[in-house]
Amino acid sequence: MAHNFTFPNLHSPRSVSKENLQKLSIAGSLVAMGIVYGDIGTSPLYTFRAIIGERVVSETLALGALSCVIWTLTLQTTVKYVIITLRADNNGEGGILALYALIRRYGKKWLLYPAIAGASFLLADGIITPPISVSSAIEGLQKFDPELNTVPYVVAILAGLFIAQQFGTQWLGKVFGPVMVVWFTFIGVMGAMAVGEYPAVLQALNPMHAFRLLAEYPGGFWLLGGVFLCTTGAEALYSDMGHVGRGNIRVSWIYIKICLILSYAGQTSWLMRHQGRELGVLNPFYEIVPGPLFYFSVGLATLATIIASQALITGSFTLIGEAMRLNLWLRMRVAYPTDFRGQLYVPQINWLLMAGCIGMVLYFRESKHMEAAFGLSVTLTMLMSTVLMFVYMRVKRYPLWLVFPLTLLFLSVELSFLTANLLKFAEGGWITLLIGIVLMTVMWTWYNAQQIKARLTTHDALEPHLPQLKALSEDASVPKFATNLVYLTASGDTGTIENRILHSITSHRPKRADNYWFIHVNVVDEPFRMSYHVKSLARNDVYFVTFNLGFRIEPRISYFFRLAVEEMVKNGEVDISSRYDSLLNADVPGDFRFVVLESFLSYENDLPPLEKFTMGNYYLIKKAGLSDQASYGLDTSNVVIEKVPLLISRGEQVRLVREE
Repeated sequence: MAHNFTFPNLHSPRSVSKENLQKLSIAGSLVAMGIVYGDIGTSPLYTFRAIIGERVVSETLALGALSCVIWTLTLQTTVKYVIITLRADNNGEGGILALYALIRRYGKKWLLYPAIAGASFLLADGIITPPISVSSAIEGLQKFDPELNTVPYVVAILAGLFIAQQFGTQWLGKVFGPVMVVWFTFIGVMGAMAVGEYPAVLQALNPMHAFRLLAEYPGGFWLLGGVFLCTTGAEALYSDMGHVGRGNIRVSWIYIKICLILSYAGQTSWLMRHQGRELGVLNPFYEIVPGPLFYFSVGLATLATIIASQALITGSFTLIGEAMRLNLWLRMRVAYPTDFRGQLYVPQINWLLMAGCIGMVLYFRESKHMEAAFGLSVTLTMLMSTVLMFVYMRVKRYPLWLVFPLTLLFLSVELSFLTANLLKFAEGGWITLLIGIVLMTVMWTWYNAQQIKARLTTHDALEPHLPQLKALSEDASVPKFATNLVYLTASGDTGTIENRILHSITSHRPKRADNYWFIHVNVVDEPFRMSYHVKSLARNDVYFVTFNLGFRIEPRISYFFRLAVEEMVKNGEVDISSRYDSLLNADVPGDFRFVVLESFLSYENDLPPLEKFTMGNYYLIKKAGLSDQASYGLDTSNVVIEKVPLLISRGEQVRLVREE
C-alpha cells in the first residue's frame, strides 16, 4: 500500500506576499529596483574611470566608450538576460543553478561542469563587488581632500554590514526599493543636466563610434575590460527572478536603463568638455554633480552601494543553499533570522565573505586598483550561463535559425570581454580567478565523492528480509532498542535498501523495534516542492517514506517525519503507541530513534590515484561541514551514530602463514 501527501501548512506566512510581489505591479517593480539592480546600478561610480584610466581624454575615446557601454547594456543585459534568459524560469525561480536543475533532467551529465564553474565564479565575484562599490562611493570625498585615507571607513562599513547579517536584514530590505528609486532618479537627472550642456554626446547611440574605438584607437580592444564593468550585475537579474517575478524585472528595467544611459552620457559630456586632460584623481561621476548636492551624492552613493552589497551577500547565501541541496557543496548550518522567506543566513559563508572583502580593501586600498580584479570571474559566469541557455533553447525546441545566431552572438561578445579582461590577470585578476578555481575544486570533489560512494554501495532487496524483521520485532528475548527505529537511506527504490543498514539491524547486537522506518530524501528540480510518499511494506512493522523536497527547501526531516507520521496515525495506517506491558493502556506514544550511518575510508583500500585524491579531499572537506544528523535537521537527543567503513576496493590479498 502506498500513499502520496503534500505539506500544505509548511509554507511560511510570506509565501502569499511573495506571490503578490511576483505579479506585475508597482510594488513589485519597486522591490525589483531595490534587490535586483543594486550591482549594475552602482556601476556608473567606477566604469568610466576604469575605461579612461590614465589616458588623455579625446573625442574618439569618450564617445567610443559611451557607445560601447550603451550597446553592451543593450546586447548583454537587455537582449540576453531581460528578454531571453528570464524565459528560463524553474517554477518561477532563476539563477545558474536553477537553470541547471531545470535542464539536467534531460540526461546531459556534462551540464554539471558549466553549472559548477558558473556558480563558483559567481561566488568569487562576491569577494570583490562590495569592496569596489563601497570604496568608489566613499572616495568621492577625495574631491576636496585628495589625501583622505578611505580604507578605515570602507572596512568599517563592510564589517558592520556582515555583522548585521546574523540579526536578519528584513529592516534593511524595507528601504531597498525607495532608496534605489531615489538613486536611479538622481543619477538620471544629474546625467540629463550634464547632457544638456553638450547634447552632441547622444551621437554615441550610433554603434560606429564603438567600432572606431575598438578598431582605430591604440589598444582600443583592451578597453573592453573596463567597458564590461557596466554590465557586471546582469546575472543578478536572472538570479533574483524568484523574488520579484519576470514581469516586474522587465518593466522596471526600462526606467533603470534610461537612468543608467543618462548617467553615462552625462559623464561623457563632462569628458568631452575636458579633452586633452588626464582624469588623475577625478571621477566623472562626481564631477557632474553640482557643488551643493555633492555631500548628498556621496551619502546616497554610499547607501546605494551598501544595498548592492547586501543583495549580493543574500544572493551568495541563496546560491550556497541551492548547491547544498543539489549535492554540490558540503552541509553547513543555515539559519533563518526572520520569518521572511528567502532570508537565510549561512554563518561560515558570511564570515568568509567578510574576511575576503576586508582583505581586498587592505590589499588594493583604492577602488581603481580593485578594477583589475573585477570582471574576470563574472565574464566566466556569463559564458557558462550562455552554454546552459543554449541547451535550454534546444530542449524547448526554439527555431535553429534563432538559437545558433543568438548563441554565437553572445559567445562572441563574452569571449571578447574575457580576452580583454585577461589583461587584468597579473594586476589582480588572478585573485578572483584563484578563488573561483578553489570553489570549483570543492564542488567537483564533493559531487564526485558522492557519486563514487553511491556507485559502490551494495543494495539488497527488502522483500526477502521482511520475515526476518517481523520475527525480530516479536522476539522478546532481544532487548528492545526502540519502539520506532528510523534509518536514513540513499536508496530511491522502495524495494531495496543498503546492505549496511540491514547489517546494522540484524548483526552483532540486533536492534529490536516495533516499527522499522526507512526514510529517503529525494531532492527534486522544483524549487519549493514539499511532498512525501509512504509505502507500507509490512503493516505495523516496516515502512518506507520518501520525501520529495525542492532544491531550495531545508530538509528538516525530524519535523517533516513527525507531520507524516501524524497523518498516518490519523488515517489509521500505523500504530505508534508504546507497546511496553506497563504502558499498553496508557495511550502513550512510543519513542522514535534515528540511526545515522557515517562512513569512513577503510584502510583496506587500493584506490586509483584520482579516486584516492577525491575521497581523501572529500573527508577533509567534510570536517568543515555539519554532521549528517545536523544537516538533515534531526533531533540530536534521539540519534545514534554508527561508523561504517567505506571499502571501495580491497587491496592486494595478504597470504598469512601459520607457524606450528
